[in-house]
Amino acid sequence: MPSFHFRQMNLQCGTFRLVLNRPLIMGVVNVTPDSFSDGGHYHNLDAAVAHARRLIDEGADLLDIGGESTRPGAAAVSLEEERRRVLPVLDALLSSGVPLSIDTQKPQLMREAAAAGAAMINDINGFEAADALQAVSGSDCAICIMHKQGQPQTMQQAPQYRDVVAEVDGYLRARVAAAEAAGITQSRIVVDPGFGFGKTLEHNLTLLRALDRVAAAGVPVLAGLSRKSMIGALTEREVGHRVFGSVAAALIAVQRGAAILRVHDVAATRDALAVWNAVESIKIKN
Repeated sequence: MPSFHFRQMNLQCGTFRLVLNRPLIMGVVNVTPDSFSDGGHYHNLDAAVAHARRLIDEGADLLDIGGESTRPGAAAVSLEEERRRVLPVLDALLSSGVPLSIDTQKPQLMREAAAAGAAMINDINGFEAADALQAVSGSDCAICIMHKQGQPQTMQQAPQYRDVVAEVDGYLRARVAAAEAAGITQSRIVVDPGFGFGKTLEHNLTLLRALDRVAAAGVPVLAGLSRKSMIGALTEREVGHRVFGSVAAALIAVQRGAAILRVHDVAATRDALAVWNAVESIKIKN
């Protein structure tokens, strides 16, 4: 299948203006005891900041800081606890030189993070909570709108779709329209099809194969495939050994129009993209 021809878009991301003429890498910083891949590894401030700086050194273009695990079966975290986990990390990394995203579903924390200097708010709940869009509309933050079916506690029990691509695409387009109606310009919006969030392996593969349909909506697409259960199901590898499968999935996503890759393994993804970008540049020149 021929590569998706990358369309240059600009993303207003807080004080940063990101030129999306190549795929960007978003490094994952989980400040949680129970995230599916690295829960507990970076649960304290010093460890989280050191990990974040290492990801930047490896080539991360932006970072996504999360204080509440959203893996299947994960328990909810209080506002106070989530705030305690993420805001000090955000503050410590403001001088890092890359945009910082806060991964949260809570409107109050969205407001606080935006006021504290976050460049993006990443919401797995699609900004559906009351006041979520209003919490960010007056800021200059970018927003990432994700699709999911159900809640983390139960979303993988029996997900069903008549047409997963049409339903995910329709949902994301509707939420983009809602964001614009709330005063958030399209130049600040990213969408995420939500791989693994209320989707079977077949649903995930179907979405990945047809990701160009989501990308055709005209806003940047973020793909989060790194180390997920779909990679484990295909490779029969445990979470910590899914780097090769994750990088392969990331490249497929890029070929189908993903503008941002949310990953744990930044260095490996960077190297793969360096090769991909070189090949694509040669094609453009010819």
